[in-house]
Amino acid sequence: MDQRRPSLSGMLSGMRHGLLLVPLVFLAVFFFYPLATILTIGLAPEGAIDLSSFLEILSSDYYRRIIGFTVGQATLSTALTLVLALPGAYVFARYEFPLKRTLLSLSVLPFILPTLVVSAAFTALLGRTGVINTLAISVLGLAEPPVVLERTFAIILIAHVFYNYPLALRMISSFWVNQSPQIEEAARLLGCHGWRLWWFVRIPLLRPIILASGLLIFVFTFTSFGVILILGGPRFATLEVEIFRQTTSYLNLSMAAALSLIQMGLLLALMALYARLQSQMASELRASRLVSRKPKRFSRKLLVATNLGLMGLLLFVPLAALVIRSLTLGESGLTLRYYTALTHNPRGSILFVPPIEAVGNSLLFATGTMLLAVLLGLLTAQLLTRRWRIVRWLDPLFMLPLAASAATLGFGYIVALDEPPLNLRTSPALLLIAHTLVALPFVVRSVLPALRGIPAHIREAAKTLGASPWQVWRLIDLPLIGRGLAVGATFAFTVSMGEFGASVFVARPEIPTIPIAIYRLLGQPGVVNYGQALALSVLLMAVCGISFSVIERLRVTGVGEF
Repeated sequence: MDQRRPSLSGMLSGMRHGLLLVPLVFLAVFFFYPLATILTIGLAPEGAIDLSSFLEILSSDYYRRIIGFTVGQATLSTALTLVLALPGAYVFARYEFPLKRTLLSLSVLPFILPTLVVSAAFTALLGRTGVINTLAISVLGLAEPPVVLERTFAIILIAHVFYNYPLALRMISSFWVNQSPQIEEAARLLGCHGWRLWWFVRIPLLRPIILASGLLIFVFTFTSFGVILILGGPRFATLEVEIFRQTTSYLNLSMAAALSLIQMGLLLALMALYARLQSQMASELRASRLVSRKPKRFSRKLLVATNLGLMGLLLFVPLAALVIRSLTLGESGLTLRYYTALTHNPRGSILFVPPIEAVGNSLLFATGTMLLAVLLGLLTAQLLTRRWRIVRWLDPLFMLPLAASAATLGFGYIVALDEPPLNLRTSPALLLIAHTLVALPFVVRSVLPALRGIPAHIREAAKTLGASPWQVWRLIDLPLIGRGLAVGATFAFTVSMGEFGASVFVARPEIPTIPIAIYRLLGQPGVVNYGQALALSVLLMAVCGISFSVIERLRVTGVGEF
Protein backbone atom coordinates (compact mmCIF):
# COMPACT_ATOMS: atom_id res chain seq x y z
CA MET A 1 0.00 0.00 0.00
CA ASP A 2 2.76 2.42 0.88
CA GLN A 3 4.42 1.86 -2.48
CA ARG A 4 1.19 2.43 -4.41
CA ARG A 5 0.25 5.70 -2.72
CA PRO A 6 3.03 7.82 -4.27
CA SER A 7 2.20 6.51 -7.74
CA LEU A 8 -1.51 7.24 -7.21
CA SER A 9 -0.68 10.72 -5.96
CA GLY A 10 1.53 11.23 -8.98
CA MET A 11 -1.24 10.12 -11.31
CA LEU A 12 -3.70 12.53 -9.72
CA SER A 13 -1.16 15.34 -9.95
CA GLY A 14 -0.57 14.50 -13.60
CA MET A 15 -4.32 14.55 -14.26
CA ARG A 16 -4.63 17.98 -12.63
CA HIS A 17 -1.81 19.34 -14.76
CA GLY A 18 -3.37 17.76 -17.83
CA LEU A 19 -6.67 19.50 -17.12
CA LEU A 20 -4.88 22.83 -16.93
CA LEU A 21 -3.70 22.31 -20.51
CA VAL A 22 -7.27 21.93 -21.82
CA PRO A 23 -7.72 25.72 -22.37
CA LEU A 24 -4.46 25.81 -24.34
CA VAL A 25 -5.70 22.99 -26.57
CA PHE A 26 -9.03 24.82 -27.02
CA LEU A 27 -7.22 28.04 -27.96
CA ALA A 28 -4.86 26.24 -30.35
CA VAL A 29 -7.63 24.35 -32.17
CA PHE A 30 -10.33 27.03 -32.35
CA PHE A 31 -8.28 30.22 -32.54
CA PHE A 32 -4.76 29.72 -33.85
CA TYR A 33 -5.59 26.92 -36.27
CA PRO A 34 -8.27 28.98 -38.11
CA LEU A 35 -5.91 31.97 -38.21
CA ALA A 36 -3.13 29.76 -39.59
CA THR A 37 -5.53 28.49 -42.25
CA ILE A 38 -6.32 32.08 -43.25
CA LEU A 39 -2.58 32.74 -43.44
CA THR A 40 -2.13 29.74 -45.72
CA ILE A 41 -5.01 30.73 -48.00
CA GLY A 42 -3.84 34.33 -48.16
CA LEU A 43 -0.20 33.54 -48.97
CA ALA A 44 -0.51 30.20 -50.78
CA PRO A 45 -4.07 29.62 -52.03
CA GLU A 46 -2.97 26.89 -54.50
CA GLY A 47 -0.22 25.38 -52.37
CA ALA A 48 2.50 27.71 -53.63
CA ILE A 49 3.32 31.26 -52.60
CA ASP A 50 0.96 33.61 -54.44
CA LEU A 51 0.83 37.29 -53.56
CA SER A 52 -1.54 38.28 -56.35
CA SER A 53 -4.35 39.13 -53.91
CA PHE A 54 -2.08 41.51 -52.01
CA LEU A 55 -0.86 43.08 -55.26
CA GLU A 56 -4.47 43.55 -56.34
CA ILE A 57 -5.27 45.26 -53.04
CA LEU A 58 -2.30 47.61 -53.44
CA SER A 59 -3.04 48.42 -57.08
CA SER A 60 -6.84 48.65 -56.93
CA ASP A 61 -8.51 51.98 -56.22
CA TYR A 62 -11.48 50.07 -54.82
CA TYR A 63 -9.51 48.35 -52.06
CA ARG A 64 -7.40 51.42 -51.35
CA ARG A 65 -10.62 53.37 -50.82
CA ILE A 66 -11.86 50.70 -48.39
CA ILE A 67 -8.63 50.80 -46.39
CA GLY A 68 -8.66 54.61 -46.48
CA PHE A 69 -12.28 54.75 -45.35
CA THR A 70 -11.62 52.24 -42.56
CA VAL A 71 -8.74 54.29 -41.18
CA GLY A 72 -10.43 57.65 -41.84
CA GLN A 73 -13.76 56.88 -40.19
CA ALA A 74 -11.98 55.29 -37.21
CA THR A 75 -9.75 58.37 -36.81
CA LEU A 76 -12.65 60.82 -37.04
CA SER A 77 -14.87 58.72 -34.74
CA THR A 78 -12.09 58.54 -32.18
CA ALA A 79 -11.42 62.28 -32.30
CA LEU A 80 -15.11 63.19 -31.91
CA THR A 81 -15.52 60.76 -29.02
CA LEU A 82 -12.52 62.15 -27.13
CA VAL A 83 -13.56 65.77 -27.70
CA LEU A 84 -17.04 65.08 -26.27
CA ALA A 85 -15.88 62.77 -23.45
CA LEU A 86 -13.07 64.96 -22.07
CA PRO A 87 -15.37 67.65 -20.56
CA GLY A 88 -17.61 64.89 -19.16
CA ALA A 89 -14.61 63.18 -17.58
CA TYR A 90 -13.61 66.52 -16.02
CA VAL A 91 -17.09 66.90 -14.49
CA PHE A 92 -17.13 63.37 -13.05
CA ALA A 93 -13.57 63.67 -11.71
CA ARG A 94 -13.92 67.14 -10.14
CA TYR A 95 -17.49 67.59 -8.95
CA GLU A 96 -20.02 65.89 -6.70
CA PHE A 97 -23.69 65.96 -7.71
CA PRO A 98 -26.80 63.85 -7.09
CA LEU A 99 -26.89 60.36 -8.67
CA LYS A 100 -23.29 60.72 -9.82
CA ARG A 101 -22.33 57.07 -9.28
CA THR A 102 -25.62 55.81 -10.66
CA LEU A 103 -25.20 57.86 -13.83
CA LEU A 104 -21.62 56.70 -14.22
CA SER A 105 -22.76 53.08 -13.92
CA LEU A 106 -25.67 53.55 -16.34
CA SER A 107 -23.40 55.26 -18.84
CA VAL A 108 -21.70 51.95 -19.58
CA LEU A 109 -24.93 50.36 -20.83
CA PRO A 110 -24.55 51.62 -24.44
CA PHE A 111 -21.01 50.20 -24.60
CA ILE A 112 -22.09 46.67 -23.66
CA LEU A 113 -25.04 46.67 -26.05
CA PRO A 114 -24.68 44.59 -29.23
CA THR A 115 -24.01 46.66 -32.34
CA LEU A 116 -27.27 45.43 -33.88
CA VAL A 117 -29.24 47.01 -31.01
CA VAL A 118 -27.26 50.25 -31.40
CA SER A 119 -28.01 50.29 -35.13
CA ALA A 120 -31.70 49.60 -34.52
CA ALA A 121 -31.82 52.36 -31.87
CA PHE A 122 -30.45 54.98 -34.26
CA THR A 123 -32.73 53.81 -37.03
CA ALA A 124 -35.65 54.24 -34.62
CA LEU A 125 -34.43 57.71 -33.66
CA LEU A 126 -33.08 59.20 -36.90
CA GLY A 127 -34.58 57.04 -39.65
CA ARG A 128 -37.06 58.41 -42.17
CA THR A 129 -39.88 56.95 -40.06
CA GLY A 130 -38.00 57.47 -36.79
CA VAL A 131 -39.19 59.33 -33.72
CA ILE A 132 -37.65 62.70 -34.66
CA ASN A 133 -39.00 62.74 -38.22
CA THR A 134 -42.43 61.44 -37.21
CA LEU A 135 -42.69 64.09 -34.50
CA ALA A 136 -41.48 66.86 -36.82
CA ILE A 137 -43.95 65.92 -39.56
CA SER A 138 -46.92 65.74 -37.17
CA VAL A 139 -46.09 68.98 -35.28
CA LEU A 140 -44.80 71.12 -38.15
CA GLY A 141 -47.00 69.67 -40.87
CA LEU A 142 -44.07 68.89 -43.16
CA ALA A 143 -44.48 66.78 -46.28
CA GLU A 144 -41.02 65.20 -46.12
CA PRO A 145 -38.83 64.07 -43.21
CA PRO A 146 -36.55 67.00 -42.23
CA VAL A 147 -33.73 64.77 -40.94
CA VAL A 148 -32.38 62.38 -43.56
CA LEU A 149 -29.38 60.57 -42.08
CA GLU A 150 -30.00 56.99 -43.15
CA ARG A 151 -27.18 55.52 -45.23
CA THR A 152 -24.97 58.53 -44.51
CA PHE A 153 -21.50 58.96 -43.06
CA ALA A 154 -22.91 61.23 -40.35
CA ILE A 155 -25.07 58.54 -38.75
CA ILE A 156 -22.08 56.17 -38.67
CA LEU A 157 -20.05 58.76 -36.75
CA ILE A 158 -22.94 59.48 -34.35
CA ALA A 159 -23.42 55.77 -33.64
CA HIS A 160 -19.70 55.27 -33.04
CA VAL A 161 -19.60 58.19 -30.60
CA PHE A 162 -22.65 56.78 -28.81
CA TYR A 163 -21.01 53.37 -28.58
CA ASN A 164 -17.56 54.51 -27.38
CA TYR A 165 -18.31 57.64 -25.31
CA PRO A 166 -18.81 55.55 -22.11
CA LEU A 167 -15.41 53.89 -22.56
CA ALA A 168 -13.57 57.21 -22.88
CA LEU A 169 -15.61 58.78 -20.06
CA ARG A 170 -14.79 56.06 -17.54
CA MET A 171 -11.16 55.55 -18.53
CA ILE A 172 -10.26 59.26 -18.47
CA SER A 173 -12.24 60.12 -15.33
CA SER A 174 -10.79 57.12 -13.41
CA PHE A 175 -7.24 58.11 -14.40
CA TRP A 176 -7.89 61.78 -13.62
CA VAL A 177 -9.18 61.03 -10.11
CA ASN A 178 -5.91 59.26 -9.30
CA GLN A 179 -3.72 62.25 -10.17
CA SER A 180 -2.20 64.51 -7.56
CA PRO A 181 -4.02 67.87 -7.19
CA GLN A 182 -0.74 69.54 -6.18
CA ILE A 183 0.37 69.88 -9.81
CA GLU A 184 -2.54 72.12 -10.76
CA GLU A 185 -2.29 74.05 -7.50
CA ALA A 186 1.35 74.82 -8.22
CA ALA A 187 0.49 75.87 -11.79
CA ARG A 188 -2.20 78.28 -10.53
CA LEU A 189 0.23 79.84 -8.06
CA LEU A 190 2.54 80.49 -11.01
CA GLY A 191 -0.27 82.29 -12.87
CA CYS A 192 -1.43 79.48 -15.16
CA HIS A 193 -5.20 79.79 -15.65
CA GLY A 194 -7.92 79.24 -18.26
CA TRP A 195 -6.87 77.68 -21.54
CA ARG A 196 -3.21 77.72 -20.50
CA LEU A 197 -4.01 75.44 -17.57
CA TRP A 198 -5.64 73.01 -19.98
CA TRP A 199 -2.97 73.20 -22.66
CA PHE A 200 0.17 73.17 -20.50
CA VAL A 201 -0.95 71.14 -17.46
CA ARG A 202 -4.12 69.08 -17.81
CA ILE A 203 -3.67 67.77 -21.36
CA PRO A 204 -0.02 66.73 -20.80
CA LEU A 205 -1.02 65.13 -17.51
CA LEU A 206 -3.78 63.13 -19.21
CA ARG A 207 -1.85 62.39 -22.40
CA PRO A 208 -1.21 58.68 -21.58
CA ILE A 209 -4.87 57.91 -20.85
CA ILE A 210 -6.10 60.02 -23.78
CA LEU A 211 -3.82 58.06 -26.09
CA ALA A 212 -4.74 54.72 -24.52
CA SER A 213 -8.49 55.27 -24.61
CA GLY A 214 -8.20 56.77 -28.09
CA LEU A 215 -6.29 53.72 -29.25
CA LEU A 216 -8.96 51.35 -27.91
CA ILE A 217 -11.72 53.39 -29.52
CA PHE A 218 -9.78 53.38 -32.78
CA VAL A 219 -9.52 49.58 -32.64
CA PHE A 220 -13.26 49.21 -31.97
CA THR A 221 -14.23 51.56 -34.81
CA PHE A 222 -11.54 50.17 -37.12
CA THR A 223 -13.21 46.75 -36.82
CA SER A 224 -16.74 48.19 -36.92
CA PHE A 225 -19.10 45.73 -38.57
CA GLY A 226 -22.75 45.86 -37.50
CA VAL A 227 -22.95 49.68 -37.43
CA ILE A 228 -21.44 50.00 -40.93
CA LEU A 229 -23.45 47.11 -42.35
CA ILE A 230 -26.85 48.31 -41.04
CA LEU A 231 -26.53 52.10 -40.90
CA GLY A 232 -24.03 52.68 -43.69
CA GLY A 233 -25.52 50.39 -46.30
CA PRO A 234 -23.76 49.32 -49.52
CA ARG A 235 -22.10 52.72 -50.04
CA PHE A 236 -19.73 52.27 -47.10
CA ALA A 237 -17.47 49.35 -46.24
CA THR A 238 -14.71 48.84 -43.69
CA LEU A 239 -12.21 45.99 -43.98
CA GLU A 240 -14.47 44.01 -41.68
CA VAL A 241 -17.50 44.45 -43.93
CA GLU A 242 -15.50 43.73 -47.08
CA ILE A 243 -14.21 40.45 -45.60
CA PHE A 244 -17.85 39.50 -45.04
CA ARG A 245 -18.85 40.46 -48.59
CA GLN A 246 -15.92 38.70 -50.23
CA THR A 247 -16.76 35.53 -48.31
CA THR A 248 -20.55 35.39 -48.51
CA SER A 249 -21.37 37.30 -51.69
CA TYR A 250 -18.42 36.68 -54.02
CA LEU A 251 -16.96 33.44 -52.55
CA ASN A 252 -13.50 34.99 -53.09
CA LEU A 253 -11.74 33.28 -50.19
CA SER A 254 -8.20 34.25 -51.20
CA MET A 255 -9.11 37.95 -51.27
CA ALA A 256 -10.98 37.65 -47.96
CA ALA A 257 -7.90 35.96 -46.48
CA ALA A 258 -5.58 38.69 -47.76
CA LEU A 259 -7.80 41.41 -46.30
CA SER A 260 -7.95 39.49 -43.00
CA LEU A 261 -4.16 39.28 -42.84
CA ILE A 262 -3.82 43.03 -43.47
CA GLN A 263 -6.37 43.73 -40.75
CA MET A 264 -4.73 41.33 -38.28
CA GLY A 265 -1.31 42.89 -38.87
CA LEU A 266 -2.64 46.39 -38.19
CA LEU A 267 -4.51 45.22 -35.07
CA LEU A 268 -1.42 43.48 -33.65
CA ALA A 269 0.59 46.67 -34.10
CA LEU A 270 -2.12 48.71 -32.39
CA MET A 271 -2.39 46.30 -29.45
CA ALA A 272 1.39 46.30 -29.01
CA LEU A 273 1.28 50.09 -28.82
CA TYR A 274 -1.58 49.88 -26.30
CA ALA A 275 0.50 47.56 -24.08
CA ARG A 276 3.27 50.16 -24.01
CA LEU A 277 0.80 52.89 -23.10
CA GLN A 278 -0.54 50.76 -20.24
CA SER A 279 2.97 50.46 -18.78
CA GLN A 280 3.44 54.22 -19.08
CA MET A 281 0.14 54.88 -17.30
CA ALA A 282 1.06 52.56 -14.44
CA SER A 283 4.31 54.44 -13.88
CA GLU A 284 2.64 57.85 -13.91
CA LEU A 285 -0.10 57.19 -11.34
CA ARG A 286 0.24 59.24 -8.16
CA ALA A 287 -0.44 58.08 -4.62
CA SER A 288 -2.88 60.88 -3.80
CA ARG A 289 -6.34 61.40 -5.27
CA LEU A 290 -8.32 64.39 -6.40
CA VAL A 291 -11.12 65.31 -4.03
CA SER A 292 -14.35 66.10 -5.86
CA ARG A 293 -16.48 68.96 -4.54
CA LYS A 294 -19.97 70.28 -5.08
CA PRO A 295 -20.10 73.02 -7.73
CA LYS A 296 -20.83 76.36 -6.05
CA ARG A 297 -20.41 78.99 -8.76
CA PHE A 298 -23.11 79.38 -11.40
CA SER A 299 -20.60 78.78 -14.21
CA ARG A 300 -19.57 75.45 -12.69
CA LYS A 301 -23.16 74.39 -12.11
CA LEU A 302 -23.87 75.26 -15.75
CA LEU A 303 -20.86 73.19 -16.83
CA VAL A 304 -22.10 70.17 -14.88
CA ALA A 305 -25.67 70.55 -16.13
CA THR A 306 -24.56 70.98 -19.76
CA ASN A 307 -22.40 67.85 -19.71
CA LEU A 308 -25.07 65.79 -17.99
CA GLY A 309 -27.61 67.00 -20.56
CA LEU A 310 -25.25 66.08 -23.41
CA MET A 311 -24.65 62.70 -21.82
CA GLY A 312 -28.36 62.02 -21.52
CA LEU A 313 -29.05 63.21 -25.06
CA LEU A 314 -26.24 61.14 -26.51
CA LEU A 315 -26.58 57.92 -24.52
CA PHE A 316 -30.17 57.50 -23.40
CA VAL A 317 -32.36 59.23 -26.02
CA PRO A 318 -31.56 56.64 -28.76
CA LEU A 319 -32.42 53.78 -26.39
CA ALA A 320 -35.64 55.49 -25.35
CA ALA A 321 -36.49 56.02 -29.03
CA LEU A 322 -35.99 52.30 -29.66
CA VAL A 323 -38.53 51.40 -26.97
CA ILE A 324 -41.02 54.09 -28.05
CA ARG A 325 -40.81 53.12 -31.71
CA SER A 326 -41.35 49.43 -30.94
CA LEU A 327 -44.60 50.38 -29.16
CA THR A 328 -45.92 53.01 -31.61
CA LEU A 329 -44.74 52.06 -35.13
CA GLY A 330 -47.59 52.55 -37.58
CA GLU A 331 -50.10 53.19 -34.79
CA SER A 332 -51.70 56.28 -33.28
CA GLY A 333 -51.21 54.94 -29.74
CA LEU A 334 -49.32 52.31 -27.82
CA THR A 335 -49.43 48.77 -29.13
CA LEU A 336 -47.85 45.37 -28.43
CA ARG A 337 -48.56 44.30 -32.00
CA TYR A 338 -44.93 43.71 -32.94
CA TYR A 339 -44.14 41.82 -29.76
CA THR A 340 -47.05 39.43 -30.31
CA ALA A 341 -46.02 39.18 -33.99
CA LEU A 342 -42.75 37.59 -32.89
CA THR A 343 -44.62 34.29 -32.66
CA HIS A 344 -45.52 34.42 -36.36
CA ASN A 345 -43.45 33.82 -39.47
CA PRO A 346 -45.20 35.62 -42.35
CA ARG A 347 -45.17 33.95 -45.76
CA GLY A 348 -42.16 34.98 -47.79
CA SER A 349 -40.03 35.82 -44.74
CA ILE A 350 -36.36 34.96 -45.04
CA LEU A 351 -36.51 33.37 -41.59
CA PHE A 352 -37.15 29.65 -41.43
CA VAL A 353 -38.70 29.94 -37.97
CA PRO A 354 -40.81 32.51 -36.08
CA PRO A 355 -38.59 35.27 -34.62
CA ILE A 356 -39.51 34.26 -31.05
CA GLU A 357 -37.59 31.02 -31.60
CA ALA A 358 -34.46 33.14 -32.02
CA VAL A 359 -34.91 34.20 -28.38
CA GLY A 360 -34.97 30.58 -27.30
CA ASN A 361 -31.95 29.79 -29.46
CA SER A 362 -30.00 32.71 -27.99
CA LEU A 363 -30.87 31.70 -24.43
CA LEU A 364 -29.79 28.12 -25.17
CA PHE A 365 -26.49 29.14 -26.76
CA ALA A 366 -25.84 31.75 -24.04
CA THR A 367 -26.38 29.17 -21.29
CA GLY A 368 -24.06 26.71 -23.02
CA THR A 369 -21.49 29.45 -23.60
CA MET A 370 -21.66 30.49 -19.95
CA LEU A 371 -21.07 26.93 -18.71
CA LEU A 372 -18.24 26.17 -21.15
CA ALA A 373 -16.57 29.58 -20.72
CA VAL A 374 -16.72 29.31 -16.92
CA LEU A 375 -15.18 25.83 -17.00
CA LEU A 376 -12.39 26.88 -19.35
CA GLY A 377 -11.97 30.21 -17.55
CA LEU A 378 -11.49 28.49 -14.20
CA LEU A 379 -8.87 26.15 -15.67
CA THR A 380 -7.16 29.09 -17.40
CA ALA A 381 -7.08 31.16 -14.21
CA GLN A 382 -5.62 28.21 -12.32
CA LEU A 383 -2.99 27.80 -15.04
CA LEU A 384 -2.05 31.49 -14.92
CA THR A 385 -1.50 31.37 -11.15
CA ARG A 386 1.15 28.64 -11.50
CA ARG A 387 4.75 29.64 -10.93
CA TRP A 388 5.91 28.32 -14.27
CA ARG A 389 8.21 30.35 -16.50
CA ILE A 390 5.90 29.97 -19.46
CA VAL A 391 2.94 31.54 -17.63
CA ARG A 392 4.04 35.14 -18.31
CA TRP A 393 3.71 34.41 -22.03
CA LEU A 394 0.40 32.60 -21.65
CA ASP A 395 -1.41 35.50 -19.97
CA PRO A 396 -1.46 37.79 -23.04
CA LEU A 397 -2.04 34.74 -25.24
CA PHE A 398 -5.48 34.16 -23.76
CA MET A 399 -6.38 37.81 -24.33
CA LEU A 400 -5.76 37.67 -28.07
CA PRO A 401 -9.41 36.80 -28.93
CA LEU A 402 -10.38 40.25 -27.61
CA ALA A 403 -8.17 41.91 -30.22
CA ALA A 404 -9.15 39.57 -33.04
CA SER A 405 -11.71 40.60 -35.62
CA ALA A 406 -15.01 38.77 -35.17
CA ALA A 407 -15.46 38.63 -38.94
CA THR A 408 -11.96 37.23 -39.38
CA LEU A 409 -12.67 34.61 -36.73
CA GLY A 410 -15.94 33.62 -38.42
CA PHE A 411 -14.23 33.46 -41.80
CA GLY A 412 -11.48 31.30 -40.28
CA TYR A 413 -14.05 28.82 -39.02
CA ILE A 414 -15.59 28.51 -42.47
CA VAL A 415 -12.30 27.70 -44.21
CA ALA A 416 -10.64 25.67 -41.43
CA LEU A 417 -13.33 23.56 -39.80
CA ASP A 418 -14.83 21.94 -42.87
CA GLU A 419 -12.91 18.65 -43.07
CA PRO A 420 -12.67 15.60 -40.78
CA PRO A 421 -11.88 15.26 -37.95
CA LEU A 422 -13.06 18.87 -37.38
CA ASN A 423 -15.91 19.01 -39.85
CA LEU A 424 -18.05 21.46 -37.85
CA ARG A 425 -19.02 23.84 -40.63
CA THR A 426 -22.69 22.77 -40.59
CA SER A 427 -22.85 21.99 -36.87
CA PRO A 428 -24.63 24.26 -34.35
CA ALA A 429 -21.72 23.48 -32.00
CA LEU A 430 -19.56 25.84 -34.06
CA LEU A 431 -21.65 28.79 -32.88
CA LEU A 432 -21.21 27.68 -29.27
CA ILE A 433 -17.45 27.42 -29.78
CA ALA A 434 -17.26 30.89 -31.39
CA HIS A 435 -19.24 32.48 -28.56
CA THR A 436 -17.11 30.71 -25.94
CA LEU A 437 -13.89 31.92 -27.51
CA VAL A 438 -15.11 35.52 -27.47
CA ALA A 439 -16.43 35.23 -23.88
CA LEU A 440 -13.44 33.37 -22.39
CA PRO A 441 -11.19 36.45 -21.81
CA PHE A 442 -14.00 38.13 -19.81
CA VAL A 443 -14.27 35.14 -17.49
CA VAL A 444 -10.50 34.96 -17.04
CA ARG A 445 -10.21 38.68 -16.24
CA SER A 446 -13.04 38.36 -13.71
CA VAL A 447 -11.68 35.31 -11.87
CA LEU A 448 -7.92 35.78 -12.08
CA PRO A 449 -7.56 38.82 -9.75
CA ALA A 450 -9.63 37.11 -7.04
CA LEU A 451 -7.64 33.89 -7.38
CA ARG A 452 -4.33 35.74 -7.20
CA GLY A 453 -5.58 37.62 -4.14
CA ILE A 454 -6.02 34.48 -1.98
CA PRO A 455 -3.22 34.48 0.62
CA ALA A 456 -0.97 31.42 0.29
CA HIS A 457 -0.95 30.79 4.05
CA ILE A 458 -4.69 29.99 4.02
CA ARG A 459 -4.16 27.12 1.58
CA GLU A 460 -1.09 25.94 3.49
CA ALA A 461 -3.02 25.89 6.75
CA ALA A 462 -5.76 23.79 5.14
CA LYS A 463 -3.23 21.32 3.76
CA THR A 464 -1.58 21.09 7.19
CA LEU A 465 -4.97 20.13 8.64
CA GLY A 466 -5.22 17.28 6.14
CA ALA A 467 -7.32 18.85 3.39
CA SER A 468 -6.86 17.33 -0.05
CA PRO A 469 -6.28 19.59 -3.11
CA TRP A 470 -9.93 19.09 -4.08
CA GLN A 471 -11.11 20.08 -0.59
CA VAL A 472 -8.86 23.16 -0.65
CA TRP A 473 -10.40 24.17 -3.96
CA ARG A 474 -13.99 23.44 -2.92
CA LEU A 475 -13.91 24.87 0.62
CA ILE A 476 -11.44 27.75 0.28
CA ASP A 477 -10.77 28.87 -3.29
CA LEU A 478 -14.28 28.57 -4.69
CA PRO A 479 -16.04 30.63 -1.94
CA LEU A 480 -13.38 33.36 -2.19
CA ILE A 481 -13.63 33.71 -5.96
CA GLY A 482 -17.42 33.26 -6.04
CA ARG A 483 -18.26 36.90 -6.81
CA GLY A 484 -15.66 37.14 -9.57
CA LEU A 485 -16.89 33.87 -11.01
CA ALA A 486 -20.48 35.14 -11.03
CA VAL A 487 -19.37 38.33 -12.80
CA GLY A 488 -17.48 36.29 -15.41
CA ALA A 489 -20.45 33.98 -15.94
CA THR A 490 -22.77 36.97 -16.43
CA PHE A 491 -20.33 38.53 -18.87
CA ALA A 492 -20.15 35.28 -20.85
CA PHE A 493 -23.95 35.02 -20.98
CA THR A 494 -24.32 38.65 -22.13
CA VAL A 495 -21.54 38.44 -24.72
CA SER A 496 -23.13 35.34 -26.22
CA MET A 497 -26.58 36.94 -26.37
CA GLY A 498 -25.29 39.88 -28.40
CA GLU A 499 -22.50 38.35 -30.51
CA PHE A 500 -23.00 39.10 -34.21
CA GLY A 501 -19.70 39.41 -36.10
CA ALA A 502 -18.70 35.74 -35.97
CA SER A 503 -22.28 34.44 -35.74
CA VAL A 504 -23.29 35.86 -39.12
CA PHE A 505 -20.68 33.57 -40.73
CA VAL A 506 -21.41 30.31 -38.89
CA ALA A 507 -25.05 30.44 -37.70
CA ARG A 508 -27.36 27.89 -39.30
CA PRO A 509 -30.27 29.51 -41.24
CA GLU A 510 -32.84 27.43 -39.35
CA ILE A 511 -31.26 28.20 -35.94
CA PRO A 512 -30.94 32.01 -35.85
CA THR A 513 -29.91 33.89 -32.73
CA ILE A 514 -31.47 37.23 -31.78
CA PRO A 515 -28.79 39.40 -33.53
CA ILE A 516 -29.04 37.27 -36.69
CA ALA A 517 -32.84 37.54 -36.64
CA ILE A 518 -32.65 41.34 -36.18
CA TYR A 519 -30.21 41.62 -39.10
CA ARG A 520 -32.47 39.56 -41.38
CA LEU A 521 -35.60 41.42 -40.37
CA LEU A 522 -34.00 44.84 -40.93
CA GLY A 523 -33.04 43.70 -44.42
CA GLN A 524 -36.63 42.81 -45.35
CA PRO A 525 -39.27 45.28 -46.58
CA GLY A 526 -42.51 45.82 -44.72
CA VAL A 527 -43.65 47.44 -41.49
CA VAL A 528 -44.16 44.13 -39.70
CA ASN A 529 -40.59 42.96 -40.34
CA TYR A 530 -39.20 46.30 -39.13
CA GLY A 531 -41.46 46.26 -36.07
CA GLN A 532 -40.37 42.73 -35.20
CA ALA A 533 -36.72 43.83 -35.48
CA LEU A 534 -37.39 46.70 -33.06
CA ALA A 535 -39.19 44.39 -30.62
CA LEU A 536 -36.33 41.86 -30.67
CA SER A 537 -33.84 44.71 -30.16
CA VAL A 538 -35.74 45.90 -27.07
CA LEU A 539 -35.77 42.37 -25.66
CA LEU A 540 -32.03 42.02 -26.25
CA MET A 541 -31.40 45.44 -24.69
CA ALA A 542 -33.42 44.38 -21.63
CA VAL A 543 -31.34 41.23 -21.22
CA CYS A 544 -28.10 43.22 -21.49
CA GLY A 545 -29.41 45.80 -19.01
CA ILE A 546 -30.36 43.15 -16.45
CA SER A 547 -27.02 41.39 -16.90
CA PHE A 548 -25.15 44.65 -16.45
CA SER A 549 -27.03 45.44 -13.24
CA VAL A 550 -26.03 42.01 -11.93
CA ILE A 551 -22.39 42.68 -12.84
CA GLU A 552 -22.42 46.07 -11.13
CA ARG A 553 -23.96 44.56 -7.99
CA LEU A 554 -21.50 41.67 -7.80
CA ARG A 555 -18.36 43.46 -8.95
CA VAL A 556 -15.90 44.31 -6.20
CA THR A 557 -14.71 47.90 -6.55
CA GLY A 558 -11.14 48.00 -7.73
CA VAL A 559 -11.05 44.30 -8.55
CA GLY A 560 -10.97 43.31 -12.18
CA GLU A 561 -8.63 43.50 -15.10
CA PHE A 562 -10.83 44.84 -17.89
